[in-house]
Amino acid sequence: MHVPDGFLNAPTSVATGAVAVAGVAIALRKAQGELDERTAPLAGLTAAFVFAVQMLNFPVGVGTSGHLMGGALAAVLVGPWTGVLVLSVVLLVQGLLFADGGLTALGTNITLMGITTVFVGWAVTRALMVMLPKRPASAVPAAAVGALISVPAAALLFVVLFAIGGEASLSLGALTASMLGWHTLIGIGEAVITGLTVSAVVAVRPDLVHAARGLRPALQLKQADGTLAPAPAAPEPVGAASARGSAKPLLIGGGVVALALAGIVSFFASSNPDGLEYVAEGEGFLDTAQDHAFGGFGLADYGEVGGIPVGVAGIIGVAVVVVLGVVLFKLVAGRSRTASASRATEDAVR
Repeated sequence: MHVPDGFLNAPTSVATGAVAVAGVAIALRKAQGELDERTAPLAGLTAAFVFAVQMLNFPVGVGTSGHLMGGALAAVLVGPWTGVLVLSVVLLVQGLLFADGGLTALGTNITLMGITTVFVGWAVTRALMVMLPKRPASAVPAAAVGALISVPAAALLFVVLFAIGGEASLSLGALTASMLGWHTLIGIGEAVITGLTVSAVVAVRPDLVHAARGLRPALQLKQADGTLAPAPAAPEPVGAASARGSAKPLLIGGGVVALALAGIVSFFASSNPDGLEYVAEGEGFLDTAQDHAFGGFGLADYGEVGGIPVGVAGIIGVAVVVVLGVVLFKLVAGRSRTASASRATEDAVR
């Protein structure tokens, strides 16, 4: 659902840009409570994974396709505020390097995919986890449902924005039905991808899944009278704590998967227009889209403009997203440590 330049008028684009700037600014501050030295690299990997999977359009119906938005996935893995930053990094790289999503529509895309899908997906996930068993595995179905609902929610918000500042006159009822219909189907694909990804991470490192933190049940022993009592803590083997604390295997494995998806699987992605483009063509406002300012660059349209193989363009994109993401998230985590140390010093003085 990458909105191009021209679909919305200038005042609406400016307004969504202001919302995006405010959202990212708040996220930069709030993410300090979600990121540390262990989770900052995971957030960078999450950004790279979302970028890679967004290249993989999957067929939805006759003549149309969909792709992962990734908001719910990012929120569940690294937290909602960090999730906003993850999607913002991805959308910024896509807009500047690959001409995917308009420059004047960057604020709109961050509002739709980087804020709406993140917080709708997170809210649904948390609500469901209150009702599900208190164990890490519960994050999997909860995240899948959150992902499913987040996609039509973003589609509905686009309809609202188009009703306010769309550059074409058309039936809003028909637009709403088309957007919700196709994006509900796309949401099913989003749910499947999100559920499988969260399941894989929960299986190997549930402690690194933000939505599953604190859900590992304590071991209990059954007494002779049938009552349960906490099991005594057993000494850990030498090196067990450090092995458990290291996220390197997950980061390396995830990085390899992201590179494989962007560098190899992307060749087999559907070439059909995505849900928004398909609806725009059917409802008669596709011609309001304007050419991207960077549409002539070599990496535009993921290498098609410059004759670069899509896999090579994808690998370049993954590398850029990883570098930007890790640098950003480590800076945010560093600010969190500095703030904590400052508070500790003030408390000591008092």
